[in-house]
Amino acid sequence: MKIENDLGKDNIHSLVWRIAIPSMLAQFVSVLYSIVDRMYIGNIPEIGDMALAGVGICGPVVTMVGSIASLVGVGGAPLVGISMGEGNLRYAKKILSNCFLLIWVFSALIMATVLPLRGVILPAFGASETTYPYAEQYFFIYLLGTPFALMATGLNQFVICQGYAKAGMKSVVLGAVTNIILDPIFIFGLNMGVRGGALATVISQCASCAYVLGMLCGKKLPVHLQFGGYSLRIIRQVLTFGFSPFIIIAMDNVMIIAMNAMLQRFGGPGQGDMLVTCATIAQSFMLIVTMPLSGISGGTQGLLSFNYGACQSDRVRSACKFITKLCMGYTAVLFVLSWLAGPLFVRLFTQSPDLAAEAVRAIRICTLFIIPLGAQYEFVDALTAMGQVRLSLPLSFGRKLIYFVALFALPVAFGARAIFYAEPISDLLMPIISFLVFRRNLGPILYRREHMADASRSADTAQ
Repeated sequence: MKIENDLGKDNIHSLVWRIAIPSMLAQFVSVLYSIVDRMYIGNIPEIGDMALAGVGICGPVVTMVGSIASLVGVGGAPLVGISMGEGNLRYAKKILSNCFLLIWVFSALIMATVLPLRGVILPAFGASETTYPYAEQYFFIYLLGTPFALMATGLNQFVICQGYAKAGMKSVVLGAVTNIILDPIFIFGLNMGVRGGALATVISQCASCAYVLGMLCGKKLPVHLQFGGYSLRIIRQVLTFGFSPFIIIAMDNVMIIAMNAMLQRFGGPGQGDMLVTCATIAQSFMLIVTMPLSGISGGTQGLLSFNYGACQSDRVRSACKFITKLCMGYTAVLFVLSWLAGPLFVRLFTQSPDLAAEAVRAIRICTLFIIPLGAQYEFVDALTAMGQVRLSLPLSFGRKLIYFVALFALPVAFGARAIFYAEPISDLLMPIISFLVFRRNLGPILYRREHMADASRSADTAQ
């Protein structure tokens, strides 16, 4: 297979475009997994609005699975990239082998612990007596596909980090197209309702998984999947590197749960379910913001890791600047669309005028400060790509902490609808702090890396 991108030699701006755009598009297409399901389910005759609320309550399940995929995939991919930059392909293959094992272990643990507790978990997520049956139907079937979801998402990072961003995009497109085709067939044609939406998602994840495994099991990639060489040391490294992106997504999971629970509590029997439905629609729009955004910042981690490992500091600096501009440019476009196209987006999910008006308002509130959020994503992902978890992790936690403080304080003072303002408050404050931390530490990080490499070369020469 002809290499798509030479991470150490090609022009940085061209590399960023060639890697970031396919990664962004792949994540954008992956959003269709959730949005298409919710769009069709929201339009089921008579029960659509309540079924949509039930599926929205299951959103944290999808986020939870995604967080585990990031723990392994985003944790291992920078290590593979750094090893490739150092010219150590043998060690890179061992990393991939250990990550494959981790994915199977985590898949088994999730299904064994979460499935039996669904009767307790879903009410805690915010399911009412009305929405629980729909949530349970989707929850059960989706979790059965956990291994395929983890492999499709987690292992795809190891394709992208080797410079094959287009191949990574194809795997996601394959799954999304399969989902789009199967959703109306299962939901309406076979009259399976919510179960049909979940089943279509699982089958489409199987398709993506098969494509990624085909790529990694072949011998054409520099780092392909092998078995053996398992090491607790490598596993600890992967989990350490992956903890920052994992906690970001995992805390997003907790944020959704907390928001739904608070909306139910302060909205009361009259408005609780309606506000949860609005939140589900707003979260669907935010997926269009954050998933492709993570595709840009996360998809280019391999570029940063490779050049960091190769001690090419100027290329790291240039890439960070350009990726930050690209992230903020993307969020600026989505900010404009949230105001201009928000009503059109909401109509995909509901035909109720009152519900639509509330959902449009929620979307516009949640996107007030998404432009600085773009910079926040790159600062955290760039630090993670260079192995600086001690910095990226506090920056990840900081944004969540601000969100939770606002989430619990706002409704007490201003009522249930004020809950939606927790998002823009955290999106404004934390990027400012992250910028100051990143600017202060980037120079010393790169200097230490170059100094270590010089010392290593001197030792080799002396021997």
